[in-house]
Amino acid sequence: MASALASSGARVRIIDDLSTGYLENLNEIGGDIDFVKASVADESALLRALEDVELVFHEAAIPSVPRSVENPRQTHIASVDSTFSLLLASKEKKVRRVIYAASSSAYGDQPTLPKREDMLPDPLSPYAVAKLVGEYYCQVFTRVYDLETLSLRYFNVFGPRQDPSSQYSGVISRFISALLQGQQPVIYGDGEHSRDFTYIDNVVEANLTAAETNKGLGSVINIATGKRITLNELLQEVKSLTGREHVKADYQRPRAGDVVHSLADISRAREFLGFEPRVGLREGLQLTIDWWKQSRFAAS
Repeated sequence: MASALASSGARVRIIDDLSTGYLENLNEIGGDIDFVKASVADESALLRALEDVELVFHEAAIPSVPRSVENPRQTHIASVDSTFSLLLASKEKKVRRVIYAASSSAYGDQPTLPKREDMLPDPLSPYAVAKLVGEYYCQVFTRVYDLETLSLRYFNVFGPRQDPSSQYSGVISRFISALLQGQQPVIYGDGEHSRDFTYIDNVVEANLTAAETNKGLGSVINIATGKRITLNELLQEVKSLTGREHVKADYQRPRAGDVVHSLADISRAREFLGFEPRVGLREGLQLTIDWWKQSRFAAS
């Protein structure tokens, strides 16, 4: 997001406590960027950071279902408290619009596929609950305080700059890292659960469009590809692209809170945002593999 905004000529201010991110990710980004090291839950820091700000892209969270199961309080603070504080500060500083990074985990394991925004949420983890609460706060701040918001429900975002060394990282970055380092990739369960994986550039484009649209304010919008793949099929794709076809997966017990199948209906994204995913799964995998080979993780 920061790279795309800076490239467009926008003045960008980032607030991050670096608890899960790396400041060096900004090294390759040019343009007008102001970095504030602080927690989004810090109300005084937020008020300073939002001075003269027109748009807020709220991507801050601890994005991990397993981690939320282990430490639900930390997840609540990072997602619920910070979102509430951000919305209050945005209202006070007269921010025009807040784009909120919501999560497909809100749907839980409802058997109906694809997942539509009008389905009743059924969260299975503290993370899913926390992200869902953020959606509701966004809707209320739009209705009650006239703060423009849009909540984008991301489906399994992947791409460069994900940290594969973290045990809580996304499955694609962990597959790539394991295979290129000669290790067995881990699959929790039998590998037949499926996901709608969405390359980061598609998500960035959706955010930029959401900042300008006049449709659907206060609503929730799925951001995905509308296609799904099992983890076994995904591993075969990554093995093929990395030339590690001989490596076998290490199948382990399923994790608490993980959904079985995930697939998005992106009709609303098309209607409200004119959204169309431009980067497919295989192309996105290759771009991510190429980035990993040039990253600090390849040498570690």
